[in-house]
Amino acid sequence: MAKAILGRKIGMTQIFTEEGQVVPVTVIESGNNVVVMNKTVESDGYNAVQLGFGEVKEKHLTKPEKGHFDKAGVKPVKFIREMRLSDASEYNVGDTIGVDIFEAGELVDITGTSKGKGFAGTIKRHNFARGPMGHGSKSHREPGSTGAMISGHGGRVLKGKKLPGQMGHTQVTVQRLSIVKVDADRNLLLIKGAVPGPKKGFVVIRDTKKPKK
Repeated sequence: MAKAILGRKIGMTQIFTEEGQVVPVTVIESGNNVVVMNKTVESDGYNAVQLGFGEVKEKHLTKPEKGHFDKAGVKPVKFIREMRLSDASEYNVGDTIGVDIFEAGELVDITGTSKGKGFAGTIKRHNFARGPMGHGSKSHREPGSTGAMISGHGGRVLKGKKLPGQMGHTQVTVQRLSIVKVDADRNLLLIKGAVPGPKKGFVVIRDTKKPKK
């Protein structure tokens, strides 16, 4: 059965293996995930569970959110995500899930929200090449031509064209990351390599969809 858990990115550090090799790892605080809702094919048309993680004060909830938690009979949580499963019958509302569902050496896919970098030009955002930097050049960092002749009726910018705009703050999934260590006592996962998002950002950890390379 597919495994999934929610967590919060703490930051990066490094650990040493028994052979003396340095391994860069991302520390993720997880554990104590609560099942807020259980969806089935009969009631909702598909199988899924809603997992919740993180503390939140009741005064920060909207009335619909408070009613959702009251109906489930669980303590309010800050971060909720729905996980599609082929069979959700093993999970019941109110059940808690810890980091011990994973083991060191397993491969996981981690989804998070990337860092926002503000408004950026095409060179930074899309890796465009710049123009000549001589004084005679009129185009140093401009994106270049943006229009297209359409049936002789003038040009327009086609949808999807790479242009300047807001960079970052989008959902990013990194696949096939290896779990280096599982610390069940402190509810920590040590993941080899970098994980999307800033410190204290929420992430979703799932079984990898690509177990074999």
